[in-house]
Amino acid sequence: MSKFLLIHPDDNVAVCLEAGAPGDQVTVGEYSVTLLEAIPVGHKVALVNIEAKQDIIKYGAPIGHALENMEPGKHVHTHNLKTNLSDNLQYEFRQKLQAPRYEKRDLTFNGFKRSNGKVGIRNELWIVPTVGCVNGQAQQIIDLFKQEMNPTDIDAVEVFKHSYGCSQLGDDHVNTQKALADLINHPNAGGVLVIGLGCENNQISHLKKFIGDYDESRVRYLVAQDVEDEVETGLEMLKEIYALMRRDQREPPPFLN
Repeated sequence: MSKFLLIHPDDNVAVCLEAGAPGDQVTVGEYSVTLLEAIPVGHKVALVNIEAKQDIIKYGAPIGHALENMEPGKHVHTHNLKTNLSDNLQYEFRQKLQAPRYEKRDLTFNGFKRSNGKVGIRNELWIVPTVGCVNGQAQQIIDLFKQEMNPTDIDAVEVFKHSYGCSQLGDDHVNTQKALADLINHPNAGGVLVIGLGCENNQISHLKKFIGDYDESRVRYLVAQDVEDEVETGLEMLKEIYALMRRDQREPPPFLN
């Protein structure tokens, strides 16, 4: 006796789990049939009389239709089964959506309100280089600042290193300037020190056009080639920014109305 599997009680075929030979008895579910021909593993056997053009049911759903009349015990496969799908199918999906209704109420969260009206969820001190050439100096300033100040009263002190801004041109250059401007204006930054080298294409004077209005006490600029010691100067500037932003306190500004 060969082993077969009836996947769904509505199926009119069963799946062969081991090779079946003509004359083998198959009992599966409420069906008992005799194989009329050899059936390879994984192929199907008809459990009932199936007429040509009648649907072949597997998994409880049509998988195609019969190309010929089939008796119980008949081998069912691609030679006598054809899909019900046509060459071109057109589907139309019309879902009726209704906007959810929310009770109108004032919602707040404790955040850091900035001078431009934006609200940050953290209060961090950042260094943003205009060019990858000053990543090293920016890191030195951060390291010295952390050693001297131990700024545990703010959320983080970070430098956003990157490899751009030196000889970029065109849209590529503009994309870098936009990304850096967004960082500088981010409300999670309580203060930002922007460091440039001085000879890069991404000059601070050009970058400012993308930054727009800003709090001059919280966003400071340093050009390394304009000072004798950019690390020492940058450290002092970072301390001055820190002295202001460390006093920022969380408050519950209006969030949604």
